[in-house]
Amino acid sequence: MLERADSYDEVCRRFRWRIPQRFNIAVDVCDRHADAGAGTALIHIAADGSVVEHSFADLKRASNRLANVLAAGGLSRGDRVGILMPQRPETAVAHIAAHKVGMVSVPLFTLFGEDALAYRLGDCGAAALVTDRESLAKIEAIRDRLPALKLVLVADEARDGGWWRALAPALDAASDDFAPVDTAADDPAVIIYTSGTTGQPKGALHAHRVLLGHLPGVEFPHDFFPQPGDRFWTPADWAWIGGLFDVLLPSLHHGVPVVAHRFAKFDPEAAFDLIARHGVRNSFLPPTALKLMRQVQDPRARHALAMRSIGSGGETLGTELLDWGRTVFGVTINEFYGQTECNLVVGNCAAVMPVRPGSMGKPVPGHTVGIVDEAGVPVADGETGSIAVRRGDPVMFLGYWNKPEATDAKFAGPDKEWMLTGDLGRRDGDGYLHYVGRDDDVITSAGYRIGPGEIEDCLAAHPAVALAAVIGVPDPLRTEAVKACIVLAEGTAPSDGLKAEIQEHVKRRLAAHEYPRIVEFMDALPMTATGKIMRRVLRERHAADNRGEPS
Repeated sequence: MLERADSYDEVCRRFRWRIPQRFNIAVDVCDRHADAGAGTALIHIAADGSVVEHSFADLKRASNRLANVLAAGGLSRGDRVGILMPQRPETAVAHIAAHKVGMVSVPLFTLFGEDALAYRLGDCGAAALVTDRESLAKIEAIRDRLPALKLVLVADEARDGGWWRALAPALDAASDDFAPVDTAADDPAVIIYTSGTTGQPKGALHAHRVLLGHLPGVEFPHDFFPQPGDRFWTPADWAWIGGLFDVLLPSLHHGVPVVAHRFAKFDPEAAFDLIARHGVRNSFLPPTALKLMRQVQDPRARHALAMRSIGSGGETLGTELLDWGRTVFGVTINEFYGQTECNLVVGNCAAVMPVRPGSMGKPVPGHTVGIVDEAGVPVADGETGSIAVRRGDPVMFLGYWNKPEATDAKFAGPDKEWMLTGDLGRRDGDGYLHYVGRDDDVITSAGYRIGPGEIEDCLAAHPAVALAAVIGVPDPLRTEAVKACIVLAEGTAPSDGLKAEIQEHVKRRLAAHEYPRIVEFMDALPMTATGKIMRRVLRERHAADNRGEPS
């Protein structure tokens, strides 16, 4: 969508949204390329290092078969399809197939525990789930809590189970002929769960047009992506909007091959090797990944790197990290900004504008981003306010799934014309936007946005916990570490063993990236007169006495 120009202002002047009335993500990222004879779509690197390339024709054939399986499984248009798998071809196929049938895909993180999965699958009323053998035990444990779930398909299994079907045999038996349904650009396509400050996560419902809305935000920080020879990879899981809509689907839209590989645990040396070995030219590397890679000594001596563009987001990149990126990769890392509800709306593009350390860039062409006060009125340059995006943006969500009041609260202004991101920022006199902080309690840790409410609910289920409050505290590697402030049940004695037990409780039931790395036992929690936990006071106390270090 972006036309290359010599300046930011000229790129903005030339930009026009082209959103058709009828649009289907699956046809856009798969079928039209397959029908045109396009080549490689995915390069899958398995855990054992073996590599298999999948063409667009392969994706079309597999997704047609899965679409037929879904359609024959008692599901109908608009039903939700959970997708619980890592970076692998079946994950992409499942999203494409769901969109072909007019269903709504729901990406789910493989590190989620039983409670986290049960909530999300139950909240959206998922009628189908596509998963793999590794996650099957978790689903079996919560199956009776999901009455809406009609069909479970499992990869890596050769034969059906009692309540689930093996994916590969089901696809082999299905026809590879399927006519995608005709969808409007505004029809629902995907629900991505986002962290909230209180209670359980909310499902951000997006329309098919969200892919088109993402394109300028991908093309801009990747210096006018695509260019000949581009090849994309990210360590970010495709279950998050950063992996799915910052990398996978925009690349397929442009016919650019995507390298798919899951690191069981991110290994910076292995990341350099993957980038070099597989000719990766473009990458979304979260700040934590960059910090870990920066610790590798002289990577250019061992790896032939040929990067063309790197984008990063989630926290501000400083001068030292930018200079390191130029030295090691030979490119300027372009920072960008967005959130699940309205992603990739601010960014840098070193090809047309100076990158200022400490700034997240300027509004990506096509997006109107402002700094507003509590009433939704724009403030003057230099003043701190809420980062907001004008309503009507193609990348903006349709609303929170079954939560109209929460959706309404997301907007402000005389005519509710501004969507509030929940982050504070300021704009300088040259139009650069600077991130100041959050106006809520969401924790930013290792590139993940983590809501304290879900962790607090999980902690409350432990028999030793009477009250719990979760906050983010500064961490040199992760930006923030999750800290749990706990009032123990009467008669329970604090101990290091109990801390470890509580940490494992959260790891097992929620997710490994959400467990509290710091646990502090307290006599009481600070609360308002109405009984709300004052997390701000807890953060201030931590800063004052600096008790506890990340483990």
